[in-house]
Amino acid sequence: MTVATGRVVAGRYELSTLIGQGGMGQVWTAYDQRLDRRVAVKLLRPDKVAGQEADELRRRFVRECRVTAQVDHPGLVTVHDAGSEAEELFLVMQYVDGVDLSAHLAERNPYPWQWAVAVAAQLCAVLSAVHAVPIVHRDLKPRNVMVKQDGTVTVLDLGVASVMDADTTRLTHTGTPIGSPAYMAPEQAMGGAVGPYTDLYALGVLLHELLSGDVPFSGSTALGVLHRHLYEPPLPVRRIRPEVPEALEALVLRLLAKDPQHRPASAQEVYEDLALLLPARGTPTGAPLDPTRPFLRPHAPWPDRARTPAPQPVPATPVTPADEKPDVARAVDEVKRLLGEGRITQAVDILGAILPAAAEQHGEHSPVVRTLRKQYAATLMDDGQYRRALPELRRLADERAAEAGQADPQSLRFRYDAAQCLEQLGEPAAALTEYRALLPYYENQYVSGDPELAHDVRRRIGHLLFAVGDRPAAHDTLARLLLDVERLRGPGHPLATEVRRTLQWLGQVRG
Repeated sequence: MTVATGRVVAGRYELSTLIGQGGMGQVWTAYDQRLDRRVAVKLLRPDKVAGQEADELRRRFVRECRVTAQVDHPGLVTVHDAGSEAEELFLVMQYVDGVDLSAHLAERNPYPWQWAVAVAAQLCAVLSAVHAVPIVHRDLKPRNVMVKQDGTVTVLDLGVASVMDADTTRLTHTGTPIGSPAYMAPEQAMGGAVGPYTDLYALGVLLHELLSGDVPFSGSTALGVLHRHLYEPPLPVRRIRPEVPEALEALVLRLLAKDPQHRPASAQEVYEDLALLLPARGTPTGAPLDPTRPFLRPHAPWPDRARTPAPQPVPATPVTPADEKPDVARAVDEVKRLLGEGRITQAVDILGAILPAAAEQHGEHSPVVRTLRKQYAATLMDDGQYRRALPELRRLADERAAEAGQADPQSLRFRYDAAQCLEQLGEPAAALTEYRALLPYYENQYVSGDPELAHDVRRRIGHLLFAVGDRPAAHDTLARLLLDVERLRGPGHPLATEVRRTLQWLGQVRG
């Protein structure tokens, strides 16, 4: 199956970047054109199988959609839509901002054992919800687990899950066993009955990998790996990392028991064991992707998130083949089309992705790049991404002021927009300082005088003075503004009406 960037699935979901593929299909980042949001789209590839196997694969996929949608847990990816189009089947899911656990592990060697405990504890909560349906996941592994920016863990794929009913065995015996050999329990490898205990074995493999840096059983062939699962004992993790608590090593060995009867009875039981090893309540480090954060301060706001925006995906520009240089002009045309259709989020991502290429082709300070940066900042504001817009606006203001002077109208407009961003971000003192610095320019008719903007800035200053607790100054500022507006525009002008209402609300003016 050849799938192209920019293709629209079901008349709604525009594919952007291929982020994964396997024997059962592909996963793409995409844009929901109707709701203007990022999503993930999984496509089934029935052309890879034939005959009865293709029919069985379709049934599995339909089951995946239905069953996944009925599990409600914050640690599971949300299903938005599902259906078929021509010969293909698709599943539309929540887009998760984070890194998969495999990459998370690769970036940290050794992986802190406290982090391993926190990840496993969160996975236990997910598995308890899944097993209650009842569903067996059957393919729990690091690449199916995402660590989000706030440290919470999300399980991405119930793609090979099956309802534990009478036809589970029949599904299992069709074709090759479902799952990944490195994480496959002995009973699953043998094609036997599976249950929650099968997922607990995979959790044990995952925990062993986090603690030791490698899976307990590996080999050059899938059959070799499965043979080791069946007959070899795992290496205790403390022989590799002596600092791992004995209780944690013992739990991993219980999870990896060959006989399901010798494993913990449930994910709940595993959680209770892990809870004794979780960190005590305290202050998080402030670093993103720390899986202990949800346990250190449960449900607490992320204080550093207000200062550092979460990284955004950088999609492939949908008008450019991967092996060619990005076509800046065509990307600009695409952005105009998207903005005309109200698809702001997608336009933002394309602008952000094309800017480095435009700077390389035309020069960082070229008119083309300057225009793109202006559009990027304005589109970020339209999309409500004020934290990302603020540095762009400040940069534009500084560059323009360096060329044309501090009183240049365009530079002042960038500063005005930056002050609006500060307002929206809940930083009234900083916004107040910026507006006060701007006001003399707008009030000076010989420089950049703009009475309407001057009145708007004064109104904002009045509101911000109240926000920072200076009620007398707020009243004085708004009262003087009301007199000026009534004199210049008449008492019935909308701004006069609004300011009068604000003063009445402040309790300083009657009638």
